[in-house]
Amino acid sequence: MVDNKVEMSDDGENFVTATTNDPKNVQELTQYVQTLLQTIQEKFQNMSDQILNRIDEMGTRIDDLEKNIGDLMTQAGVEGAEK
Repeated sequence: MVDNKVEMSDDGENFVTATTNDPKNVQELTQYVQTLLQTIQEKFQNMSDQILNRIDEMGTRIDDLEKNIGDLMTQAGVEGAEK
C-alpha cells in the first residue's frame, strides 16, 4: 500500500502531494484518489463552517447596531424611522 500525505495550503489553491511510492495498480490509485477527495471535502467543510459562523456573527452585530440606533433615536426624541 502507498503511504500518501496530501497537504493543502491555507489559501486552498495549492495542492502538495507527497508519496513514498507512486500508485502501482488500480487499487492503490483508487485509494489515493479517495484520500485526496476526503481531504478536500474536509477542508471545504471547514471553510464552509467558518463562512457560516462569520455570517451569523455579522448578523448579530447588525441586529445590535440596529437596536443601538433605535435606542439613540428614542433618546434624541426622533420618531420611529419608516422602513
